[in-house]
Parts: sequence; C-alpha cells; structure tokens
Amino acid sequence: MVDIIIWIIIVALFVVSFIGVIYPIIPSVLLIWIGFLLYQFGINGDELGFFFWTIMVVFTVILFVADILANSFFVKKFGGSKWGERGAAIAVIVGSFIIPPFGIIIIPFITVLIIEMLQKRTIQEALKASIGSLLGFLSGTFAKVIIQIVMIILFIFNIIF
Repeated sequence: MVDIIIWIIIVALFVVSFIGVIYPIIPSVLLIWIGFLLYQFGINGDELGFFFWTIMVVFTVILFVADILANSFFVKKFGGSKWGERGAAIAVIVGSFIIPPFGIIIIPFITVLIIEMLQKRTIQEALKASIGSLLGFLSGTFAKVIIQIVMIILFIFNIIF
C-alpha cells in the first residue's frame, strides 16, 4: 500500500514538472529529482545505480545550460543587447504570473521591445530582437521538455530492465 502511494506521488511530481515548463517558478528538474529520490529511498534503493545518477546529473546540467544558451543565442543572433537578454529572462518569470500561460510569451516580447527601443534602436531592430527572445524561449522550452521526457524514460527503463 505504501508503494502505491509513493508511486502516485512520483507520477504527480513528474506531471507537475511539465507544468513548470509553462510556469518557470516551479522547479521542474527538482521535482523530477524528488521523484527519483522517493523511489530510491522509499521503494527500492538497489535499482538506481551510480551510472543512472551520473546520467541524471549530466542531463540536469544540460537542461540548465540549454535553456540559458538558447535564450542568449537567439537574442544575440537577432541583434538584441545584453540588457535585452537580461530583461527577457526576468520577463519570463514575471510573465508566468501575468495572464498565464500566454504571459511567458507576451511579456518578454514586449519587455525586449521596450528595452531595445530605449537603447535607441529602430523599431525594426527592436522587433527583430523581440522575435529572437521569443524563439529563444520557445527553443529552450522545447529542449527542457525533451530532456525531461528523456530523464523520465531512462528512469522507467532503469526500473523495468
């Protein structure tokens, strides 16, 4: 009975981790790790070995780096400034609370547009940088979803096989 309750909690943590992709304030990867640890210490401490934990650490690092690099890459590629990059990062968090889930797309776009306009950029340059922030966020989000799915699949395969 206890195992069933732990499994329900693990599955719930995995599901909520994907909500964290839309609401960045929810620590997605931390929830996945809590699920892994619940299994390790609550169900079977022998199945998840050193190799599994090493791979999960690597994927966790990749998850953080991919998100940061995607946003930075696209804002730079589309002519955005450092202030535009920083503004976009903050606006994603703020936007998750304003008209969710659309705020995480709209608020960074508007923020970067305003920041770039304040730096005396033309409207075309500011719009281009804003589109870069949008593409950066979307590609980072896509990467996070894929990496989280891979982490969960590896967890399941590790348990089954």
